Amino acid sequence: MALSGGQNDRAPAACPAWMSARLAKGRFPQTPKDPREGRKSHSSVKRQRKTQRLNVAYEASEGETGEGAEHLQAPGWEPRDWQQQLENIRTMRSGKDAPVDQLGAEHCYDLSAPPKQVQRYQVLLSLMLSSQTKDQVTAGAMQRLRAQGLTVDSILQTDDSTLGTLIYPVGFWRNKVKYIKQTSAILQQRYGGDIPASVAELVALPGVGPKMAHLAMAVAWGTVSGIAVDTHVHRIANRLKWTKKATKSPEATRTALEEWLPRELWSEINGLLVGFGQQTCLPIHPRCQACLNRALCPAAQGL
Repeated sequence: MALSGGQNDRAPAACPAWMSARLAKGRFPQTPKDPREGRKSHSSVKRQRKTQRLNVAYEASEGETGEGAEHLQAPGWEPRDWQQQLENIRTMRSGKDAPVDQLGAEHCYDLSAPPKQVQRYQVLLSLMLSSQTKDQVTAGAMQRLRAQGLTVDSILQTDDSTLGTLIYPVGFWRNKVKYIKQTSAILQQRYGGDIPASVAELVALPGVGPKMAHLAMAVAWGTVSGIAVDTHVHRIANRLKWTKKATKSPEATRTALEEWLPRELWSEINGLLVGFGQQTCLPIHPRCQACLNRALCPAAQGL
């Protein structure tokens, strides 16, 4: 007797004839193909995009502090090699033996003259005399004035002829007699014999320019209000190309210097460059061979 294996052991039923015919003719849908099949195969090519590096400066918002808060500023213009040039000038000026070191405005007033307003007045007067005048000549004129008792009242009581004799031969002495008298009268009437404590008020006085005003603020009031630029500072700044473009006046040079020179150097720069201009960087025939900056100076290199 044959053993049966159940339904699973049966032979598969034959396909009906009508179904076979349809399959042969392709009338039944076949399993859909993968839509990706038959597409052209493209090799994966990454397009290269040109990128530009952007330097972005961020300002920390209020209250943003700590190690992660970096205060970044866009770099401003500054002259090439200026720090080395400045250090070389300091070295050349280390002897402090130029005329300005002994005879400048800091040395022309009477330290023992009371009250302080008299000393400040003498500082201003020495600066008014110094314009277009060598330090030695200014110091001589101040010495003669102080011997007569140099105060606002004493100047107002001195006739023009005598005052002219005392200050001669300073440059433009006749004009300076007039300016000194006018300024002294204003100081007596408006400031009680003292001098103003602001640049704006100082330059409003007859015969007082920006350079004098900034030096008066520094010497008389102990305040750094700006860079005092005279003919020496103007000349040297242009020779070293310490201005972004050539400047035609001391006041234009002052503005250009203050745009980039750190403020902590403003009080030093006048005396430093004036003495350098008196001894080495002369207006005519500068002593380039004796200058430590000869290899760094654009003017010495003909640039």
